[in-house]
Amino acid sequence: ALLHASVDLRKKLVIDWIPACDLEDATEKENPDAYKAAWKLLKGADGILVPGGFGNRGVQGKILAAKYAREHRIPYLGICLGMQVAVIEFARSVLNLRDANSTEFDPNTKNPCVIFMPEGSKTHMGGTMRLGSRRTYFQVKDCKSAKLYGNRTFIDERHRHRYEVNPDMIARLENAGLSFTGKDETSQRMEIVELPNHPYFIGVQFHPEYKSRPGKPSPLFLGLIAAACGQLDTLIQGSGSQGNLSAKLGNGIAMEKVYPKGTTKPAKVLSDGLYSYCNGVQV
Repeated sequence: ALLHASVDLRKKLVIDWIPACDLEDATEKENPDAYKAAWKLLKGADGILVPGGFGNRGVQGKILAAKYAREHRIPYLGICLGMQVAVIEFARSVLNLRDANSTEFDPNTKNPCVIFMPEGSKTHMGGTMRLGSRRTYFQVKDCKSAKLYGNRTFIDERHRHRYEVNPDMIARLENAGLSFTGKDETSQRMEIVELPNHPYFIGVQFHPEYKSRPGKPSPLFLGLIAAACGQLDTLIQGSGSQGNLSAKLGNGIAMEKVYPKGTTKPAKVLSDGLYSYCNGVQV
């Protein structure tokens, strides 16, 4: 999905995979070289994507990545667990709820920001995972996610999860500055969260990558890549009312490399249409 978006925006994509555990304090003591290398990669990124996952391994590292992106205004996209850790981090840092957590990781937390919300019976009989295509209704028209989706009133995206943001915590989180811009038809399931005053900080409970295709990239991935290049406004302005986000920010011949400090140089395009290896948008 990252590649689909990068090609559509005529940018060279460089992905640095960072083991979330290596960002944690325990690694600093046990393997300081790995800790230093992980943080160097994170701090050099033009955009940060925290994907989904199950279990508590590396969760603290993902929380730290979300915190770094929020505080340093680095474009951030959190998917499924990546959305949940962003909410947990916000509750801990901004609401000062130090023990805020998901009941998946701490069943006894006094501030459960994320809870088990089965699709069916709470007796856990049968399937408990929320799967498949579900509808999300935009709650805020003037938000980045709605604009990226072409100002629609609702979207259909695919899901695969069990835990969700606790609806009882929403009022406190929104009063502190988070905006839950997308919800399901009951308004009890939080689908999209944003930080309005951040260049690009979006978390989604669904999996937008499932519907990304070559030539038809996910709007949220387009937004992340464009924001990492400093061209999000251009992308949104060019989206139009039809939701056509196939924005061509280059000239169709050469692509701009984007460096951390914002300078640009033309990238070489090989005869077979492949881009030469070079530093570009780092995610």
